[in-house]
Amino acid sequence: MVQEKIRAHFGDYLAHGEVAIYSVLALLLFITALATIANAGKMLWDGLGHWTIAAETLRVLDQLLVVLMLVEILHTVRISIRSHFLVTEPFLVVGLIASIRRILVITLEAANLTKAGSFSAENANIFRASMIELGLLGLLILGLVFSITLLRRFAPSPKNTEGL
Repeated sequence: MVQEKIRAHFGDYLAHGEVAIYSVLALLLFITALATIANAGKMLWDGLGHWTIAAETLRVLDQLLVVLMLVEILHTVRISIRSHFLVTEPFLVVGLIASIRRILVITLEAANLTKAGSFSAENANIFRASMIELGLLGLLILGLVFSITLLRRFAPSPKNTEGL
């Protein structure tokens, strides 16, 4: 009887500690997302000021996709704080965003490699490796989308897993 009481109190302390850690994590993610948005805005403003917006577009898009990943992780943390249940779908969405982000970067790098007059044997090897990576990322994206679809159809709700 006494041991059960001690276990219950210890479990309560751990639950409060977990919420505190999640709260600090959420605050740090929020600050990081705001700083990244500010940095993207500054890059965009500088690009407009120097008439180099075309060159800055991919860098700004890259920063904004990082913000999207941070917001998805923040959403997951918020759900975890409220329900004490880990939801896997936002992590899959973060993986999907990260894969798309990498595809955009590889595409820009490949475009720079194939500019007229700068294609060498070394660039050909880099280009070939980039195309293999693009193919694998495409397969990864298909797998992530399939996983998200399966989760939305068949995942148990938090209410059904409370006893586990």
